[in-house]
Amino acid sequence: MLNKNTTEESVDNSTNVLVDEEGFLINPEQWTEAFAASALGLLPRSLSVQHKDVLYFVRKKYLHLGALPPVRYVCKSIGMEKSELKVLFGSCLQLWRAAGLTSPDDEIRSHMN
Repeated sequence: MLNKNTTEESVDNSTNVLVDEEGFLINPEQWTEAFAASALGLLPRSLSVQHKDVLYFVRKKYLHLGALPPVRYVCKSIGMEKSELKVLFGSCLQLWRAAGLTSPDDEIRSHMN
């Protein structure tokens, strides 16, 4: 059952996922590349290799550590400049959303700038 702050979002013709009022997945296990593309306003098969490298790296680290790794660490680990990351995702919050992670709390949000 959906609560008032939860909606069902269609990410492709056959998949619906539960998201909160800001578009963050309720259950990170429902994440797909199609969801990431939708969260970024892209067509389902238009994620670049760079998008996928970042998304899979961030998801792996978050699900293993329980926290988003620092942007510098992400960039260094995948060989990308911070400016390139910003072009791909716009902001850390948008990266977090596209990676299918649950809504970050206020403390985490304060470190995303």
